[in-house]
Amino acid sequence: MKRVAAFVASHGNALLALVFRLYLGGLFIYASIYKIMYPAVFAQSVANYQLVPEMFVGLMAVTLPWMELVCGVLLVVGVRGRSACVMIAAMLTVFMLALVWALVMDIPIGCGCFDSQEAEVGWRTVLRDLGWLLMAAHVYFRDSLFHLENRFSWMIGEEVR
Repeated sequence: MKRVAAFVASHGNALLALVFRLYLGGLFIYASIYKIMYPAVFAQSVANYQLVPEMFVGLMAVTLPWMELVCGVLLVVGVRGRSACVMIAAMLTVFMLALVWALVMDIPIGCGCFDSQEAEVGWRTVLRDLGWLLMAAHVYFRDSLFHLENRFSWMIGEEVR
């Protein structure tokens, strides 16, 4: 029992980062599945924000969910987690800016994050995403436990800290 307590005491930030990493990874995997299965519905959600030129809506609706899926899987398995965090932080930042734009311009939209039946977004959605962004930052700077990548560090010549 003392060993567990000592481990938690000395690795508290890393354990929290591990929880955040698994949560964000699972969240982005979950968010990507509906969008991958129904790209036309997601394309309409993207178009509703009125920020992306119409000719790029389809491309964005097809590529963005796959980026979410790949980043989520990378976080869950612990491979290139910092790179996945950067991509997730970038996606969250762009999405939060789009949300703020829609709220300021009083555009009635649904999030388009998980399915087509979502309620309209509000400032709570921005705060929720800001929380996820802070989780990604914590993972980026503090994650050091249970990386699959460390098992193969001899192949890439480095170890994840």
